[in-house]
Amino acid sequence: MVAREYDFWLLDLDGTLIDIDPSYVRSVFERVSDRLGYEFTDYESEIIWHGLGGSRDAQLRRWGLDPVEFWEAFHSIEDPEVRAENTFLYDDAAFVADLDCPVGLVTHCQQFLTDPVLDGLDIRDWFDTVVCCDEQLGWKPDPEPVEHAMGQLDVNGTDRGVLAGDGSSDIGAAWNAGLDAVHVERHDPTRRRQCVLGDYRVNSFDELWSNAGQTFENTD
Repeated sequence: MVAREYDFWLLDLDGTLIDIDPSYVRSVFERVSDRLGYEFTDYESEIIWHGLGGSRDAQLRRWGLDPVEFWEAFHSIEDPEVRAENTFLYDDAAFVADLDCPVGLVTHCQQFLTDPVLDGLDIRDWFDTVVCCDEQLGWKPDPEPVEHAMGQLDVNGTDRGVLAGDGSSDIGAAWNAGLDAVHVERHDPTRRRQCVLGDYRVNSFDELWSNAGQTFENTD
């Protein structure tokens, strides 16, 4: 059972353990469009929200948008409580509550948005530390946020750890920090338009509790 093989777990949040009503995403991007004078299609909104194309900032630049200006508009529009009300927990995420080891969260979601979600879904006590990436800590795939979380968990080089996430930045952050990586695919790969590898690739975390090699793919 792969989930039991590690001394500690780190997890991404959005798109990995939780997700959001698509109508909320559309409403946010409609207002961002009004602010920036750039009309986001539903697919473009999906790409940025879920990071389907890899680096969000790089994608924004390809569209001729200034990432700093975009994120300032984006965060000024979002209401943390409304976002939390429109957020749901994936059923298979419940395995985190059963992990008998140190568990941390490493997310690009900002603190003012993360806190209401954790409280609203009543999952804050699943985690021994919560690390929200920022300009000081860095952004995944930079290993700094992951290493910061490891320091908070007080794990060392002899402990075997894993990071699970839905995006290529999560996998990169895991490998850059010397951890194993689990990619959970929450989207149609044709919409992602790229293949995300990992030490394990699953469609549901339930597969990590199955007998090794039977229902999940080890990409070694």
